[in-house]
Amino acid sequence: MTKKTAVVICPGRGTYNKTELGYLHKYHSNKMNLIKSIDDYRFKHDQPSIWELDGRSEYSIKEHIPGENSAAIIYSCSYGDFLDIDQEKIEVVAVAGNSMGWYLACVCAGALNVNNGTHIINTMGSQMREKLIGGQIIYPEVDENWIFSQELSNLIDEKMNEVNKSSPEVFTSIFFGGLRVIGGTENGLRQMMKILPPREDRYPFKLMGNAAFHTPLLTETSIKAKQELGSHFFTSPKLPLVDGRGKIWMPNATDVNELWNYTLGHQVDHTYDFTKSIDVAVKEFAPDYLIITGPGMTLGGAVAQVLINNKLKPIKNKDEFKELQATTPYIISMAEPDQRKIVI
Repeated sequence: MTKKTAVVICPGRGTYNKTELGYLHKYHSNKMNLIKSIDDYRFKHDQPSIWELDGRSEYSIKEHIPGENSAAIIYSCSYGDFLDIDQEKIEVVAVAGNSMGWYLACVCAGALNVNNGTHIINTMGSQMREKLIGGQIIYPEVDENWIFSQELSNLIDEKMNEVNKSSPEVFTSIFFGGLRVIGGTENGLRQMMKILPPREDRYPFKLMGNAAFHTPLLTETSIKAKQELGSHFFTSPKLPLVDGRGKIWMPNATDVNELWNYTLGHQVDHTYDFTKSIDVAVKEFAPDYLIITGPGMTLGGAVAQVLINNKLKPIKNKDEFKELQATTPYIISMAEPDQRKIVI
């Protein structure tokens, strides 16, 4: 049997919500060594068990939203999914990730081992345990058919410039397919929420429990992370990694110090261009599949919007993408049971 090729895409912080409660138990109860290694680390840091958190009968904003908890649960679910990909029929040719998903991608690609990944993800997830620095809101740059709108993009820029007239308060945090994630101070985001016209009965939308990731507001966080986490945690990846600028880190050709510097430096306090990351991954590796690891399914739409607007597949809009997915799925979401079967 000829192997299919795949680029694996790891999710960010917004992917463990009420609907994902129990994901770890559902799919990864056979990976207790992995779960135990993460929980043993957390117990040493007086943090609750991810196994117990995922097994709660009800979702709790107090327990499941904080970064030190959600990041670890997402990590275990995502890496567990990666381990479930059938290497006999799928050849993973590259790994990418969105935001926190970059740390997960580093683990999947072998640039971080499981223990070092646990330490880095826990450290970064716990940075704002006492007080969040700013926040994030999202707003579309595409119309209802997922087609890029220069008018909407210009509108976002205009409103950001308006808020930043006196002092810089809002910044582009992530180019996320058809959405712009805007990070900033609470004051700046309050103003943006007021002056951005409502769209689709849900935007502008404020993300719960998120700081102003990938903006200059997190420069101090970056400095602190570099002081706590040395480059010795990293090694050269075993699989190509596509970062939040579209740069490819190749096996046996990666300067580990540069990878460390990017991961805890530029990646923390500069815009994360997830759109470009996917564009480069598809063009450079031409995979048969894009596999999105769990626990959530929010990345599928963003990735589809990149495919549509960067003309990476012969699909022109949302409906054509849905037709493609119904017949010959290209984007495989491992959180979707029928699609999961294709790659495990």
